[in-house]
Amino acid sequence: MISDRLAQLRELLPGNNLDCIIVGSPANRRYLSGFTGSAGWLVISAKHAILVLDFRYIEQARKETSDYSIEHVKGDFALWFANLFHEMQISRIGIESEHVTLSFHHQLNQALEKHEYKKHLIPVKNIVESLRIYKDQEELLSIKESCRIADLAMEYALGMLNPGMTERQVAWEIESYLRQNGSETLPFEVIVASGANSALPHARPTEKIIHTGEPITIDLGACIKGYSSDMTRTFIIGKEDMDFIKIYNIVLAAQSAALSLIRAGVEASYIDGIARSFIDNAGFAEQFGHGLGHGVGLEMHEPPRLGANSADTLQNRMVFTVEPGIYIPGWGGIRIEDTVTIENDNFVMLTNAKKVARIRGG
Repeated sequence: MISDRLAQLRELLPGNNLDCIIVGSPANRRYLSGFTGSAGWLVISAKHAILVLDFRYIEQARKETSDYSIEHVKGDFALWFANLFHEMQISRIGIESEHVTLSFHHQLNQALEKHEYKKHLIPVKNIVESLRIYKDQEELLSIKESCRIADLAMEYALGMLNPGMTERQVAWEIESYLRQNGSETLPFEVIVASGANSALPHARPTEKIIHTGEPITIDLGACIKGYSSDMTRTFIIGKEDMDFIKIYNIVLAAQSAALSLIRAGVEASYIDGIARSFIDNAGFAEQFGHGLGHGVGLEMHEPPRLGANSADTLQNRMVFTVEPGIYIPGWGGIRIEDTVTIENDNFVMLTNAKKVARIRGG
C-alpha cells in the first residue's frame, strides 16, 4: 500500500525536474507514510524514504510506518536538511509551496547556501494531491463507513430535535452521537443553524432557540481512519411554509439534475453549471455564491473542485460532495449536500439519509 504510493510519487519526480521532494502537509505525510503525528517531514527521492521527526514522535513513528528510515533531529531542522542534501548530492529539491512557512523556506535557503555546490528549492503544488484524488479500495471502505455513520447521525438528529432546544444543544447531541457510534474525531464542527442563521453557509451553532416554521440546516460528517464524510440537510418543523417549500424544491431539483449527469470523463465545471442554471433560472443567481462541491478524503476540502472555474475532470474513484444552496439574508438558507463517488463510470451515492422538507408536521 504505502510502497505503491511511494512508487507512484517517485515516477512523478523526473517530470517535475526534481531529485527529491520534502513533504510537510499533514494529509500528504499520512497518505505517503501512514504516520499520523501532528508534526514531521518526509524526504523522498528515487532511493530514499526518510521520516524526519523530533523526540515527541519517534516511538509513534516506529509503530505506524515500516517503509521509512526514521531520523531523530535534535537541533536545527533547516541545517539538518541542508547537510542531508549535501551528503545525498541532491540539488533539485521540491518543497510544497502551500504547506511551508516563509520563515522555514528562508531558513532552509540560508542553510543550503553554506554548502559549496548549488542547490535549488523548487516550489511544487498538487504533486501528492494528484495521487490522493484517486481513492484506493481501502480508502473507499473507510469513506463509506464514515458516510454510514453520518447517515445514522442525521437520522438521529431529525428524530431528536425539538422546538425550544438551542442550536448548541442540538450540535452537542449530534457530536456525542457521532463519537459514541464510531467516528474517531470530527472532520469539522457540526453546523446547526436555524432561522436567519441558516443564511450563513458556514454558520456556527449559537444559543439561539430553534422555533417551528423556520429553516433549520444541519451539516455533519464522521471520520474513520482519517477519512471523512460530509452531508447537509435542511428542513422545517411544523406547519408548511410555502416560501420554504418552493426554495427547497429548487435546491433539490438542482442537486438531482447535477447528480443525474455525473459520469467519468465529465468536466466538473459542467456539473456545477447544470445545478447553477436551475437556481439562476429560478431567480436566485445571487443567492448561490459558492461552488457546487469539493473533494473529500484525508482533508475535508481537497480536489476535485466542482465550480465554474474548475479545471478538474471527474473520474472513477474520485469522492466529492454535491451541495447546491440558496441563502437569503434575514430569512435563512437551504442547502442539500451529499458525498458521492464514481464507480464503473457512474456516480454512486454514499450518504443516504432521507431528504424531507418538513418533519413532524403540525
